[in-house]
Amino acid sequence: MEVGESSGSRPSDEVWAKLVPLNSGYPDVAIRSNETMVCSEITSTSDKLVWCQISRNSGLFPAIIKNKSPNAILVDGVAIQREEVADIKCGSKIVPGSVREGYPSYKFEVMPVQEEPCNKKLKIFLDIEHTKCSICWNVWHDVVTVAPCLHNFCNGCFSEWLRRSQERHSSVLCPHCRGVAQFVGRNHFLHNIEEEILQADSSLRRPEEEVALLDSYASIKSNVVVGSWIKTDLCPQCGTEFGGFCCDHNTVHLQCQACGGMMPSRSDISVPQNCLGCNRAFCGAYWHSQRVPGSDIYPSCGQDTFKPVSEHTLSRIPSLTHERNLYEQEITGRCILQMRRTLQDVISDWIAKLDNREIDRTRMPLNHAEIITSSTHVCNNCYEKLVSFLLYWFRISLPHHELPPDVSRRENCWYGYACRTQHHSVDHARNRNHVCRPTRGSHMSQ
Repeated sequence: MEVGESSGSRPSDEVWAKLVPLNSGYPDVAIRSNETMVCSEITSTSDKLVWCQISRNSGLFPAIIKNKSPNAILVDGVAIQREEVADIKCGSKIVPGSVREGYPSYKFEVMPVQEEPCNKKLKIFLDIEHTKCSICWNVWHDVVTVAPCLHNFCNGCFSEWLRRSQERHSSVLCPHCRGVAQFVGRNHFLHNIEEEILQADSSLRRPEEEVALLDSYASIKSNVVVGSWIKTDLCPQCGTEFGGFCCDHNTVHLQCQACGGMMPSRSDISVPQNCLGCNRAFCGAYWHSQRVPGSDIYPSCGQDTFKPVSEHTLSRIPSLTHERNLYEQEITGRCILQMRRTLQDVISDWIAKLDNREIDRTRMPLNHAEIITSSTHVCNNCYEKLVSFLLYWFRISLPHHELPPDVSRRENCWYGYACRTQHHSVDHARNRNHVCRPTRGSHMSQ
């Protein structure tokens, strides 16, 4: 008996299971239909012998095998006579006859099931007039929301309104309702709606020159505290001059995402106050540049919470690496040790490649990915995301012979890094390589 092959009454392009020969001299037998006849060529003739039928099952066991051969077949060491059936699971060993008679042995494998993305969308009927900025009367661009009234404006429009109000008035009023504005921040949910509207009706798009002008005015990067409605000092520079600066009653304040303390929002200095990777505000670099001493009254951060990429260090592989697949993280750690290098050595090498623009940044999980360099200030969370991204490139760039032997023998998962099964199937996470690009599914082009 020679190579096995399958046939089904309703073939499909999707392989849901396969018989993997334990002898590498034979090819896999792909199983596509719900009821598949597995046959083998007879050595002495050109005829084909059907030796079993494999049927898909929705119960505890994924499939049922029926012996169609005149001889007994072995399923996990148990002899199954002609027309008898047996349950089989992923990993079951199947022999189409006696091992002593030279029949090949097969292992039954079930392919990972990928959940199809839900394409159902909730239809919302929205009056376009309700999506327009009441300053420029166009559909929002980089929308921000003012509190407590919750009216929405273009970032550039409101930023310019805020600047002029601070110059002329003691408080900042909402341009729509004239209520006192206390907070303002970017609204990411409405930003998505803004994009959907412009995709649906391109006539509502503004000229590129106008968009560029709005972006040049935009100064709101994270949630800010506005105006003189607060009667107490917010930060060390409220009422006291440090570094040649003192807050006045119109100074806009940013709230640090790490310590919760406040700092003045300033455009007249080169010290970054917002993480470029997530747009959130962090105060460590600002207070250090102002030489403001620590205080029990005003919370403030140390420099370690927010600093240039090149100044961060890590001694462990981030938990986000390789889509949180612990087996792939362990393999990456072994590869680094095998090279007799440290994790930080590898990170430094790949940050240099990032600076030299040797890396495709399409999948970098940070805002403003195209302009991030080793000198960019980022928070600790964004640094770990960046390192996770760089370690993916480190792994896929390794020559095959530099991988540990047990790793190099693994087949790539069809769905690569986007595979969902790796998160709930330990065997699949261990037995397939997921540090690779998808060859199936919606992420193939990424």
